[in-house]
Amino acid sequence: MAGPIDITGAMITTATPAGVWLAIVPIALPIIAGASLLMLRKRLHWQAPIAVATLALVSLATMALFMRVWTSGTVVMTMGRWLPPFGISFTVDVLGALFACTASLVALACGVAAVQSIELPARRYGYFPFLLLTSVGVNGAFLTGDIFNMYVWFEVFLISSFGLLVVGSTRAQLDGTLKYGVLNLIGTTLFLIATGYLYGVLGTLNMADIVRKVPELDGAPLMTLAALYLTAFAMKAAAFPVQAWLPAAYHTPNVVTSAFFGVYALLRVLVLLFPLQLAGLSGVIAWIAAATMVLGALGALAQSDIRRMVGFLVISGVGVMLAGLAIGTGPALAGGIFYALHSMIALTAFYLLAGFIVDRAGSASLHVLGGLSSVPLLTTVAFILMLCIAGLPPGSGLWPKIMVVRAALEAQHGWLTAAILVSSLLTIITLGRFFLLTFWRPAVADAVLVEAKQPSWPGPMLLLTAIALLMGVYPEPFVQAASRAADGLLDPASYVQAVFGGRT
Repeated sequence: MAGPIDITGAMITTATPAGVWLAIVPIALPIIAGASLLMLRKRLHWQAPIAVATLALVSLATMALFMRVWTSGTVVMTMGRWLPPFGISFTVDVLGALFACTASLVALACGVAAVQSIELPARRYGYFPFLLLTSVGVNGAFLTGDIFNMYVWFEVFLISSFGLLVVGSTRAQLDGTLKYGVLNLIGTTLFLIATGYLYGVLGTLNMADIVRKVPELDGAPLMTLAALYLTAFAMKAAAFPVQAWLPAAYHTPNVVTSAFFGVYALLRVLVLLFPLQLAGLSGVIAWIAAATMVLGALGALAQSDIRRMVGFLVISGVGVMLAGLAIGTGPALAGGIFYALHSMIALTAFYLLAGFIVDRAGSASLHVLGGLSSVPLLTTVAFILMLCIAGLPPGSGLWPKIMVVRAALEAQHGWLTAAILVSSLLTIITLGRFFLLTFWRPAVADAVLVEAKQPSWPGPMLLLTAIALLMGVYPEPFVQAASRAADGLLDPASYVQAVFGGRT
């Protein structure tokens, strides 16, 4: 009779430590709550409390997860008991935990703001379940260690974000959703093609396993794969020349997270998995970054609708992050990561500010706005956010932009430095124009305004503004976290060790 079969070389035979379960809590909680709200869709008064409470718990879970990763290293949880690379792994390093923590905080702020701003018809058609499922997709993409699962989580995010964009069914929403959907579906198709091609070449989709196998395949078409991923994720990041969808979706701050998912995916895939190919593509990425920065800032300057203006400012900020990716050094990547965190916070706060202005004044047009300096709280918040987004002291955008500019100068990218400075100047002019016309200018006497609504509770906007100001006044912890995240991308040995341990 045969003896017992030794499965220790293929399967996990020990219990999963309690702390490791944190890796799936930010995904499991909103899935359960979102499904529950769909079943309770006729209980409209339950929708907002359950959604906000869930998002608060998700924010706490991502903070706890970040602290565990910071103190104990990369957290790995593999599904189905099969050892990597056969089991699907959630692999949470500093970069993933940083983005998940920031995105969860942004989702919470948007959820709280939606309690007053989202009316009953929108709740009836599933606004809060869509919001929770968007959080599922975002957190799943940030925390997974498998590139096909990144694709799957992005599909979850994309489908639910369609719902968020179209709830209300106005002409502008339908137009924005169509552009958002077409371009993102093209990008998603390229993502899937690249992933299938990658599996055909390497026979694995586990990121840590890809890191081990890529150096052994010098003759493989890795440059083609890297170029496909660059094209797909650049579309998702709203980089030049496929940025048109983002300002069209101006009516929701969800576009901030959508754009920065593309940036995160570029960092994760090109820096971690294809570092040699990234060096070959750095010139192309630099030109894309410069065009994205400058044209985004010019687009913002040309806008009279403040919500569309913010959409173009998101595009310009994506260019700064791509500049850090193009330079590719540790300080440049750290600056790009820090700038992404700053933008997620500050630009979401600016979207909420724009909604507050529309509720208060009845318009988003700079042609008719004016006289809002009579509202001191609104004026103060707008001034702080203007400093943050323009990269002026003591705003949060100052330090990451300095990090990227310094790295560009050290790498002798003079023209890229010039593009960053030109886009910064255009951003300052844009925001100065916004502030002067909206707050300092007297109310326009013959302006035709729609009936103003009762402004939403300003708490979420104030919280995000305070965080953005803290990032500018006390940047050291954020610089340290971004630097550690960049180091983890450039030297993935600890990432691979966490996934595979001592196994070969």
